[in-house]
Amino acid sequence: MTNEKSIADLPLLIDTLAEPEREVFNRVFRVDAVEGRIVPPDSMRPWIERHFGAVEPTLSQRIVRVTNLVTCRGALFNALRSRRPHSFVDETALEAELAADSNDPLAEPLVETPADVFGRIESTHCVTGANVAKFDGFHSLVIFKEHNPLRFDREMLRDYFDTGLRWAQAAHGVDPAAKYYLFMWNCLWRAGASLVHGHAQVLLGRGAHYPAVEGLRRAARDYHARHNADYFDDLYRAHAAVGCAFEKEGVRVMANLAPIKEHEVLLIAPQLNDSLKDRTYEALACLRDRLGVASFNLALYLPPIAPVEENWRGFPAIVHIVDRGDLAARTSDIGAMELYAASVIAGDPLLLARLLRDTLCA
Repeated sequence: MTNEKSIADLPLLIDTLAEPEREVFNRVFRVDAVEGRIVPPDSMRPWIERHFGAVEPTLSQRIVRVTNLVTCRGALFNALRSRRPHSFVDETALEAELAADSNDPLAEPLVETPADVFGRIESTHCVTGANVAKFDGFHSLVIFKEHNPLRFDREMLRDYFDTGLRWAQAAHGVDPAAKYYLFMWNCLWRAGASLVHGHAQVLLGRGAHYPAVEGLRRAARDYHARHNADYFDDLYRAHAAVGCAFEKEGVRVMANLAPIKEHEVLLIAPQLNDSLKDRTYEALACLRDRLGVASFNLALYLPPIAPVEENWRGFPAIVHIVDRGDLAARTSDIGAMELYAASVIAGDPLLLARLLRDTLCA
């Protein structure tokens, strides 16, 4: 395998794998490739050349479809789209947006946000405040003391994670039946944040985990029953076999082959430890500083924080990070395809994996 391989080469890469690796890959993923052809009129040639550099690459386009057979999530990759240049956030424009945020309720959280029934959790870099319009019985914000959400460092990210978990433990102390914790960070408006000021959201549910997390637990359990193998181990093996994963200090880092949207990174560790927090920081910094990602979604999946009836044995700590596109774009990056069919992806997981490896393992 050479460094020049791209997602368009994925079928060939699978064919060249040794039998054990190919068997694992094929029980986790299905890969199909098709050619998409167009016949543009001469009048369109200047437009195509202006947007894609040349007409010839658009005439026959290789499209690779990857389906995760365990989770039934999939993506359609077009190598032509993956070669488009990346744009970087205009720091001046973002600073102007932050400066114009005069009605920022998170600027003074102790007086502008409600407390939870157990009070607030405060630390060096953040403080919690209850969400006024809740998703669930326990739903609060981890409010960053740094206004600009893109100004984060290793210590700050550790603090955000630690404060969120302290909040969950305090909520569980009030309601012992609340055991299912979720940490989410929607960074800026493209990612669904209604406020510019940096903040994450934390939830603690009762009865069962949130459906996406519970669905993954069930899929992993069923996979083990069918194959007598750990799904998360095989997910990593499948990604690593084609150059989309590596391990650093006990954390498995993957450029997802079946991403929900652009540049999706998965980080998996046995538990939420300092190494997972640090690798998450490094992955986010790589996306921010090397790819110009300014708006992203991050979610942390954990097993329940207290004993429950269902079997969570072997379920790891998982961080999902996904790029949500150009802050200046007026169109949404999610349409009917993403909601009801499969994600359409411009990014290339193999290229992303190389960038992550070069950055995190330098």
